[in-house]
Amino acid sequence: MKKFNVTVNGKTYEVEVEEVGAPQKAAAPAAPAAAPAPSPAAQPVQKAPAAQPAPAAPVVPKGPVPEGAITVKAPMPGKISAVKAESGASVKRGDVLVVLEAMKMQNDITATADGTLHEIRVQVGDNVKTGDILAVITQ
Repeated sequence: MKKFNVTVNGKTYEVEVEEVGAPQKAAAPAAPAAAPAPSPAAQPVQKAPAAQPAPAAPVVPKGPVPEGAITVKAPMPGKISAVKAESGASVKRGDVLVVLEAMKMQNDITATADGTLHEIRVQVGDNVKTGDILAVITQ
């Protein structure tokens, strides 16, 4: 056992911490001890395997935004649950481009202008932050 002083909110506490795997000191018995009972064979402690990093999601090409193009940005952080339009399609203002799930609600993200959908920059399952470009519309 090791003793430490820990201060929490201005109050000091003395704590004892047991080291794992360290031999323990035998406490002085108060009375004669009886013969110890046979103990089952100790099982070796196995360490959990190291966590593997999750494989990176495939990256959608994100080239420069064409001059004069209109970008449709994420209004809030969330996860893309559906892509409703394809690159090259003609879109009108108000057409649903993607569905963004945020706080257990489905939010339709719509085209902000008429034009041609130059590219969709997200895929189903992507996590987006506020202001991330979801789509690019050219006129």
